[in-house]
Amino acid sequence: MIAVDTQTIHRVMHEIKRRRLEVLRVVDLTPRMRRITLGGPELAGFISLGTDDHVKLLFPQNAAEQAALETLVLGAGKSNGPMPAMRDYTPRRYDLNSQELDIDFVLHGDGPAATWAEQAKPGQFLHIGGPRGSMIVPDIFDSYLLIGDETALPAIARRLEGLAANRRALVIVEVENGKEQQALQSAAEVDVIWVLREGGKDHLLTTVKQLQVPTGNLYAWIATETKVSRQIRRVLLDEHGLDEPFVKAVGYWRLDDTDEE
Repeated sequence: MIAVDTQTIHRVMHEIKRRRLEVLRVVDLTPRMRRITLGGPELAGFISLGTDDHVKLLFPQNAAEQAALETLVLGAGKSNGPMPAMRDYTPRRYDLNSQELDIDFVLHGDGPAATWAEQAKPGQFLHIGGPRGSMIVPDIFDSYLLIGDETALPAIARRLEGLAANRRALVIVEVENGKEQQALQSAAEVDVIWVLREGGKDHLLTTVKQLQVPTGNLYAWIATETKVSRQIRRVLLDEHGLDEPFVKAVGYWRLDDTDEE
């Protein structure tokens, strides 16, 4: 067995398994954010070790895709046959004792995931796959800078809930308006800046340029639209002088796509 240094950032790979889960509950957290609780015996063995892990959600659009889903083997390479639409989502919470998995959906209109979430009701079923792996960021930093939009809130909330009481976190989240703000729980000392999209274009980037970066050993995480994430990363490196190995920026969606995470 290879020993893993739990005090460094490292990746852990998981077995890719397709699961058919039942919709247990549907709760609206805000006007545009809906939490859907999935569950059932096939959740057994599910594991998500990283706060920004992703599972694939599968959305067949017709009978052929539904039939293909029944025999689909995830991770087996590209198929030439019909394939259901797939979208990546962060597991917000999972409990193997109660066999429950929470997924938070942004209700933004078009796209297979948002369309499904709009009509989801208890008793329906959804297939998921993964996570393929987890990027483990141990709580070894003095401070955390977490930046994103609505799609990043599940990952941000998971990270905050896992921080120790002697940590500090600065959170910057862009949402549509004041009704989309959520309560974020943490034992750490947390400051949250809500950037309202109705306040104007590029307001998130401007806020990042003007912020006072937390002191101490710092880890920064950014997740928003792909181009915006790249721009924010450059600001943090070039203007705020952050250490590149401890700045992770990911694109959770693209401006020309119709579906967000």
